[in-house]
Parts: sequence; structure tokens; C-alpha cells
Amino acid sequence: MVIRMRHTKSHTKNRRSHHALMSTSFTKCENCKALKRRHTVCVACGFYRGKKMLDLIKKTEKKQKKAKAKAAQK
Repeated sequence: MVIRMRHTKSHTKNRRSHHALMSTSFTKCENCKALKRRHTVCVACGFYRGKKMLDLIKKTEKKQKKAKAKAAQK
């Protein structure tokens, strides 16, 4: 299909005005007071909205165990 009418530069720029990147906003964690992204689990303590979502101690132990097994395999 052939475009019948051109859009002016101002029309194009008005349309693209919403394409700008937004900076991420951070808030303080209610539990440990560390900075975290909004609406996500805190990376430092694993809490979200006052509830424990992630057990970070178990997670690190599991990683270490896996790394140890991999090193022993070589």
C-alpha cells in the first residue's frame, strides 16, 4: 500500500514522545532498610510486603553445595 500523505516532523516527534526510557525508582525495604526496586522481593533479605518470600540462606547453601559437587567431579 502506498502512503498517500506524509506526516510532518512534528507529528512524528509527538508520536515518539512516549518512547523515552524511564529511570527505575527505588524504595527502602521495610525489613532491612536496603534499597530495592519497587514491587519486587528484596535481594538483601528476601522479604516482600512484610512477608518472607525467599529463604536466602538455603539458596546460598544450595549454590555452595552444587559448586562443591561440580569441583569434586572435575
